Amino acid sequence: MNILSERIRKLKIFFICGAIIIAGASLIYSHTLIRDLYAEEVSKMEVWAEAMRSLTVADETTDLNLVLKVINSNHTIPVIVTDSQDNVLAWRNLSNAPQGSDSLQILRSQLQRICQEGDSMKVEIPHDSLCVHYEESVLLHRLSLFPYVQLSIVFVFVVIAFMALMAFKRAEQNRVWVGLSRETAHQLGTPISSIMAWIEVLRETYPEDELLPEMANDVQRLQLIAERFSKIGSAPELTVQDLCPVVTRVANYMDRRTSKKVCITVVPPPHPLPVRINAPLFEWVIENLCRNAVDAMHGQGSITIRLSAVATGAHIEFTDTGKGIPRKHFKTVFRPGFTTKQRGWGLGLSLARRIISKYHSGRIYVKSSEPGVGTTFAIDLH
Repeated sequence: MNILSERIRKLKIFFICGAIIIAGASLIYSHTLIRDLYAEEVSKMEVWAEAMRSLTVADETTDLNLVLKVINSNHTIPVIVTDSQDNVLAWRNLSNAPQGSDSLQILRSQLQRICQEGDSMKVEIPHDSLCVHYEESVLLHRLSLFPYVQLSIVFVFVVIAFMALMAFKRAEQNRVWVGLSRETAHQLGTPISSIMAWIEVLRETYPEDELLPEMANDVQRLQLIAERFSKIGSAPELTVQDLCPVVTRVANYMDRRTSKKVCITVVPPPHPLPVRINAPLFEWVIENLCRNAVDAMHGQGSITIRLSAVATGAHIEFTDTGKGIPRKHFKTVFRPGFTTKQRGWGLGLSLARRIISKYHSGRIYVKSSEPGVGTTFAIDLH
């Protein structure tokens, strides 16, 4: 695992742990606060119920000023007072204040709701009893919802943090790709120029040498590789080309440079297949897929490349007879650094996906695979 992936993993763990700690602390604190406020409201209602009893049984010696002050001090807790026959005697702080001819029906419906959702206490008076029905105040109700609001905010924070981390990771990968590619192209430039000069010297000295054309072809190949690397990080120029000759040219090149036990077959469509591509970069994708297939077959087997026209553009399938890929790795094979080989950087398929998706607006994916039978990669171009 590279340093960047390890750093991203640690940051993810940090954000997840931070979110869990924040959410847990918020829930515990909010629960404690709500419990204390509810106990305080119950205590207030006990005092308020006692004031109602005092008002009901008041005589000339009762201090009504104090009683009325206690009763009128309740500005938040919804309450309905009934007698033993459930006749409504008084109410305060109802959300839907009863008015007009249907006030009794409104009171009955609110009393039924408070009896179901709230609490009540009974106060004894001479020859009868009072029942004080009440529910939590608006403030307490809002506070009970506050933890869920907090959790939603934490969730949004975590989502944004993950998106920022993924954007940072992609940007870091892009910088690595561009820097590595351009540095490689720069480093190749000097020896290629030197080799080209030496070839010209050899041509003058040994004009009939049969190896010189092959050396010139290899130098052209190096120039093509340097050109590919130099294009990474900049928008390549796409031109409309017939896909069949491009794929066939790469297949023939790979066929000459692989084992004789590997057979590479191109199955073209009956008609030309014009597609907007950048030939040097697209050929790089074909080469990477062919090399991976050869490695998967351990130098023995067959590779079949089928090209077909579809409604959206072109479709290409690469089928090999290699060891196959487990289904759980269908997506991870395109991640930088993923490899099942003992030697290798795991960049070939990642580079192929970048060229297809970023520069050609296409799609590359594992269409099917069966361990011990083979794998089929597919490319869709628009």
